[in-house]
Amino acid sequence: FAGFYGVSFTEIDWLSMVYMVAYVPLILPATWLLDTRGLRLTALLGAGLNGLGAWLKCASLAPGRYPLTLAAQAVCAVAQVFILGLPSRIASVWFGPTEVSTACAVAVLGNQLGTAIGFLLPPVLVPNTPNDINLMAHNISIMFYGTAIVSTLLFFLTGVVFEEKPKYPPSHSQAVLQTMPPEDYSYKQSIINLFKNIPFVLLLISYGIMTGAFYSVSTLLNQMIVTHYKGEEVNAGRIGLTLVVAGMVGSIICGLWLDYTKTYKQTTLIVYILSFIGLLVFTFTLDLGYLIVVFVTGGVLGFFMTGYLPLGFEFAVEITYPESEGTSSGLLNASAQIFGIVFTLVQGKLTTDYSPRAGNLFLCAWIFVGIILTALIKSDLRRHNVNSGIMNLDVKAVSGDSFTMIVLPYLNAWLPLA
Repeated sequence: FAGFYGVSFTEIDWLSMVYMVAYVPLILPATWLLDTRGLRLTALLGAGLNGLGAWLKCASLAPGRYPLTLAAQAVCAVAQVFILGLPSRIASVWFGPTEVSTACAVAVLGNQLGTAIGFLLPPVLVPNTPNDINLMAHNISIMFYGTAIVSTLLFFLTGVVFEEKPKYPPSHSQAVLQTMPPEDYSYKQSIINLFKNIPFVLLLISYGIMTGAFYSVSTLLNQMIVTHYKGEEVNAGRIGLTLVVAGMVGSIICGLWLDYTKTYKQTTLIVYILSFIGLLVFTFTLDLGYLIVVFVTGGVLGFFMTGYLPLGFEFAVEITYPESEGTSSGLLNASAQIFGIVFTLVQGKLTTDYSPRAGNLFLCAWIFVGIILTALIKSDLRRHNVNSGIMNLDVKAVSGDSFTMIVLPYLNAWLPLA
């Protein structure tokens, strides 16, 4: 892509980083819409904007049209804002106490599936042909038009299959929330309550560190691999796919484990530590000269780093109940985007000026800080206690809206081009 558009690697990285930049200023309006207007409208808006951005990219198939490609990516980035906050809300409204964490993990898996496709297809559909710009343009057009068609199909499927909520609430905690009148809900007060909740603030920072590090590694993975393995762009994409697919397995296993044990803090802390170890191993084996080793260490890293995502969402819902799941998960994602932008820029600079090892060690240092913050979180499982009949809450800030479905909006939420 850098050769086709005649731009630097940094400018190509912005095709991915624009997703992070768009999320931060738009997260509050998006979560407000989610809380006040419901899942169906939010999902349709996200899917529709994603389709629009995909078709705009089809108009940017010329070497001088990088700004249009970036603008189209920005439209898709806005669409993502409406999608990423849905998993924990969908899980809470549609699934009971023994299923909720697994359901959240499946929803996160849907988003990761879109990322996996993004890693797999670009290197295959658009091989590096620097001496034949016309062939490269043809290959890019196949990818862009294919993405646009799939995005349009997903938009129509979302309109057909999405419903607002089940006929009966699946848990006692949801029954309590759904009986509260809408006028008792204050979005502003909900935000204030969340930032007064010290365990949530600690989770907000630690989640941002871990997920921001994952975003940075995902964005720069191709550059890291090609630095040590010249001409291996296709295998770099396959390693990225391995990282994400392993993470999908990790997400499901972590979700099932949470539903079985309800050990939110312990599991989150252990996965955090294992992610730290995984990144260290990946860092010091990257330059050994054996691609098979990179495949294995990348898979292990993805298993734990992506497996952490539903853990963070579900832990946040537990310690912030009865606040809106969409708001808490939206703030977690905003934190991840902020850290992701900073980490990607700094790690990219360190990788370019020094080596991939320097950039990865920078991330390792921050993840170690995240381990300490996670260890300090007080595990007050409010939702679990209500479902178990251990405590009753005087619910002050809740949403009357309900949400449904699991996978469709996530499949094409993010297609990295770098």
